Amino acid sequence: MKAVLQRVSYGKVTVEGEVVASIGKGLLILLGAGPEDTIAKTEELAEKSAHLRIFSDAEDKMNLSLLDIGGEAIVVSQFTLYADTSRGRRPSFIGAAKPDLAEPLVGVFANKLRNLGIKTDQGVFGAHMEVELCNDGPVTILLEA
Repeated sequence: MKAVLQRVSYGKVTVEGEVVASIGKGLLILLGAGPEDTIAKTEELAEKSAHLRIFSDAEDKMNLSLLDIGGEAIVVSQFTLYADTSRGRRPSFIGAAKPDLAEPLVGVFANKLRNLGIKTDQGVFGAHMEVELCNDGPVTILLEA
């Protein structure tokens, strides 16, 4: 499983002109599942995302987590994180999990964040989404499990 965590001042996901997810300060998380991913790996990555200390404290040091600041999250399924560009100019996505595995794992990830007390919205799996955000810092972290 791969996650790109973007620290944001705000984020929003729109599908067919309708806002389906929006947050204030927090994390916009692009999440990709691989064929070997499990519920346990997914929950572990969500836990790490919630506790990762990438928000500034009073001394402007990255010392606080999403939980510490009472931040919010948007989880957006992103199979393109598994792009293989090693041959040719057209990426292959054969390394990404099939939708019947990936979609439930994205839900598990989002639900784990919710169970930790984080307000969590989601994009729409498989939909063409427009993602708007204000990257804060910018701070962007790649996590893999």
